[in-house]
Amino acid sequence: QLQFVESGGASVQPGESLRLSCIAPGHNLDYYPVGWFRQAPGKAHEGVACMTTRDSSTHYTPPVKGRFTISRDSAKNTVYLQMNNLKVEDTGVYYCAGVCGATVPASLVTSWGQGTQVTVFA
Repeated sequence: QLQFVESGGASVQPGESLRLSCIAPGHNLDYYPVGWFRQAPGKAHEGVACMTTRDSSTHYTPPVKGRFTISRDSAKNTVYLQMNNLKVEDTGVYYCAGVCGATVPASLVTSWGQGTQVTVFA
């Protein structure tokens, strides 16, 4: 079963940057679409960004477009989420999963990992 492990979360101030990492032990992520999702306190999961297989295309949701970048390092079998110019509203637990679509649909994710906490505080 494909299981994802996220890392890289931290507490930062607005305007700062973070890079999150996503791995799937025992699986080659080149063969899977990978999406990043987040859940703010008291809110439902929402899509952030995703990448289809072999870097064929990427999708971003409006709140993060232009600030976040999803990328894949095949040599390290890792998918990254580079987050620049972070805002307070980016606070939440970030997850990765094997789902990608034009709207980065969180509703298609059937299982969530432990996630990694990102806190942006003023």
